[in-house]
Formats: sequence, structure tokens, C-alpha cells
Amino acid sequence: MHQAQPTTVAPIGSSDAELVRRALARDEAAARAIMQANNRRLFRLARGILRNDAEAEDVVQDTYVRAFSHLDQFRGDSSLSTWLSRIAINEALGRLRRKRAGVEWSALPPGTLEAQIIQFPLSSADDPERSMAQREIQHVVEHAIDELPEAFRLVFITRVIEGMTTEETADILGLKPETVKTRLHRARAMLRDIVEKKIGPVVLEAFPFAGKRCERLTEAVLKRLGYPA
Repeated sequence: MHQAQPTTVAPIGSSDAELVRRALARDEAAARAIMQANNRRLFRLARGILRNDAEAEDVVQDTYVRAFSHLDQFRGDSSLSTWLSRIAINEALGRLRRKRAGVEWSALPPGTLEAQIIQFPLSSADDPERSMAQREIQHVVEHAIDELPEAFRLVFITRVIEGMTTEETADILGLKPETVKTRLHRARAMLRDIVEKKIGPVVLEAFPFAGKRCERLTEAVLKRLGYPA
């Protein structure tokens, strides 16, 4: 009887080429390493386009399924993260185009989509007023970013929230570096105006990626790719 081999842990310093080689050989540890290293970025990019948590998660899953099904096409001309980001953006834009071509969704009632992806330092249990204020700030900041026009919103998320360079952002979005700089400057100005009109200056620490969501996405993709549970 064949005995399953124990799962090995992908070294943190594994190169893109090595991880791709191992993933092509159905190495589950390598597949996990790729996803865990990119889950947060892909989710943020997808949500920046769709402005919906659930749809963004679906896009991230679809991105990985498509990427792992065509992993032999990765040539290393850019980083694996950049390659995956392009796929995620295309998936999200495709979903957005399909939605706009059909019946427009009606506006959701306030509070339907809770601000799950913005986290501020936790308040103590005996400070309910501060907790309430932080929740209000969460909603304002999330909605302010969502209100940015798509072209500016995506540049802002990629450059500021994801911390990618101007060159990386230009590569992923298919823009000139000068255009990225111009849109980022404009996005910051618009965001500042939106937020200040509502609550005044705030510190933006938007879109962290919760560990449980990262784990759930990884497990869902592995299941779809046929890895044993």
C-alpha cells in the first residue's frame, strides 16, 4: 500500500523559479507558499476594483486556479507576484464588465457590508466610546477609498496600501510611470478631501488581510486544485 509522503514546508527564501518548479510537480507546500505570499495583495487589488469582499475572494480563488492551471506559461520576465497580480486584475475587471453589462445591482442598505478589511488598534473593553469612534472611522475610510474613481483607486491601493513601487504599479496596470505618479497624487488629494469633509484628518491603515481569510482562501484553492484534504 502506498504511504503518503509527509508535507514539507517551503523555505521562506524559495525563489519564484523554485516554487514554480515544485508547484508544477504538485508539491502542496510550494502551492501553499505561493498563495500565502500573495493572498493579501491579490485580495486588495480585486477588492479595489469590485468593492465587495465576497466577490474579491471569489476572484482570488479563480486567479489561483487559472494561474496554477497555466503555471508552465510563467517565464519569469516579471516576478511571480506581478504575474499573479495581472491575472487577478484581469479577472476582477472581467467580472466588473459582466456585471455592468447585465442588470445593475441595487444599492445595499447601510451596514450590509461591514468594514471587515480595515483594522485599527483595539480599544479596551472599558472604553466603549473609543470603540464606537474607531468603528465609525473604519466605515468612513473604507467608503472614502471606495468612492475614488476606479483608475485612481487602483493606483492608490497598489502604491500606498500594497507598498509597490511606481515601476511595479506601472507594469501591473499597463501604465507609464508618469501616469502612475499623476494618478497617485490626484488620488491622495481626492481621498483627503472626502475624509476631511466627514471626520477630519485620520491615519490610514486600510485593508489588512486577516489570517483566517488567508487560510480559508488557501484551503479552498487547494481543494479546487485536487490536493488531498
